[in-house]
Amino acid sequence: MDYDHLQQAAKDHLWLHFTRHGGYETSDVPIIVKGEGAYIYDAQGKRYLDGLAGLFVSQLGHGRTELADAAAAQARELAFHPLWSYAHPSAIELAEKVASYAPGSLNRVFFTSGGGEAVESAWKLAKNYFKLTGKPMKHKVISRTIAYHGTTQGALSITGLPGLKQQFEPLVPSTFRVPNTNFYRAPLHADDEEAFGRWAADQIAVAIENEGADSVAAVFLEPVQNAGGCFPPPPGYWQRVREICDEYDVLLVSDEVICAFGRLGHMFGAERFDYQPDIITCAKGITSGYAPLGAMIADDRLMEPFLQGATSFAHGYTFGGHPVSTAVGLRNLQIFEDENVLEHVRDNRDNFRATLERLKDLPIVGDVRGDGYFYGIELVKDQTTKESFTAEECERLLFGFVSKQLYAEGLYCRADDRGDPVVQLAPPLICDQSHFDEMEQILRVVLDKASSMI
Repeated sequence: MDYDHLQQAAKDHLWLHFTRHGGYETSDVPIIVKGEGAYIYDAQGKRYLDGLAGLFVSQLGHGRTELADAAAAQARELAFHPLWSYAHPSAIELAEKVASYAPGSLNRVFFTSGGGEAVESAWKLAKNYFKLTGKPMKHKVISRTIAYHGTTQGALSITGLPGLKQQFEPLVPSTFRVPNTNFYRAPLHADDEEAFGRWAADQIAVAIENEGADSVAAVFLEPVQNAGGCFPPPPGYWQRVREICDEYDVLLVSDEVICAFGRLGHMFGAERFDYQPDIITCAKGITSGYAPLGAMIADDRLMEPFLQGATSFAHGYTFGGHPVSTAVGLRNLQIFEDENVLEHVRDNRDNFRATLERLKDLPIVGDVRGDGYFYGIELVKDQTTKESFTAEECERLLFGFVSKQLYAEGLYCRADDRGDPVVQLAPPLICDQSHFDEMEQILRVVLDKASSMI
């Protein structure tokens, strides 16, 4: 198709995800046709720095022929077979590899097609496990405000973003919210991050007590919370959460759909912050986006009831653990080891932070926060008072200017107002100082112009 045909076909037939289609009545749909290293190219040949790794996915960057070759080789050998009572080699081998990285006794890998399905699987496992172990009332879930956990009915119910949920209600009942770890806007302990973390963790215990420990099955938390703009955990936060979950016999689910596979410089965020979950949910970076795949990784004890007699976990997905996807996952993780990707992130993460923090000299930049290769820049009207923007101002400034202008200047990233307005950055893990500088320069130009518009 030529460019004009692509545009018209996109507008006539393609339903884009999370997209205001009305915005394309008088403008073109961005069409990305090629990726190479840390860059993507549109249909007219313009190059953009991929400052979001696609969608927190493209860990190894674009154009890796080794991963494409792994997919092709597997498709020629065995293109498809489900994991319903049967196995195939690439799923077995990848499960073993993932389990070898996972902390503690998280040795059981249940493959899905993506992250939302992994979250859905974890909630179903938590409820099923407690029913099989004599605690049938334990079914409720606790998660954090503004947290995003997926779009399926169960995962959306766990999500803490009212604006995403209202049009799909009624959702699955029995989910409850606790405060997140946004220290920049901490209502208490504004001068003591550790005390704030203790307070935030203790609210989980309060929520469990309020609902009754005999009814709460799991707590779903991200190592670094995505929605709201990359909230890292305060010191001691995760350790206190683990104590609470142990005290009340509640499963701790570490939702690492974004944070796993190198995003924070470790295979899993739980390792980065030194805590032991009962379940890890993951996806995205497991294949660096070269094929769709997700996983729920469960502790051995959660598998035990399903090893008895005729009992089974009556749950699954047609394409969960697809042979091509798992073959790509295996090759992807081998490249991680061969090229020392985790070490590269750990060696460069402080430089990434320092480069972004240079933007604090702009009056519109209130906070720079995150970890590893995963950062949010919160925009404010006033640095001193931390005054944020009204909904109308956010619409005009964030979506009407900043988002579009960053792309026009050659940076693909994410402007988001789920919570306070932020610009999110999560580049491919192969990026170095030259890419950090390029991001900072484009951000500086655009945010400086935005400051003059306030």
